[in-house]
Amino acid sequence: MVMSVEEIEAAIIEKATKSPKPQLYVKDFYKCDPDSKPRAIKNIANGLVKKGELMFWSSGSTTMYARPDRIKDEEGAEGIN
Repeated sequence: MVMSVEEIEAAIIEKATKSPKPQLYVKDFYKCDPDSKPRAIKNIANGLVKKGELMFWSSGSTTMYARPDRIKDEEGAEGIN
């Protein structure tokens, strides 16, 4: 059964908060609701960026998602894009 947008948002935030790595690929969020299509998960993750719950993080070659507070804790202000 496909979860609601609010349930998927909560699952994505929880995964981003509890993950051992502070930065995650969008594909890491696909397991939050295996019944949803990857594009739907990406749109929800991008919506969380707009809301300020997540932020984009770039390694220079790829763009990942992260919780803003975790990036600040890991890298300091210099690592924020």
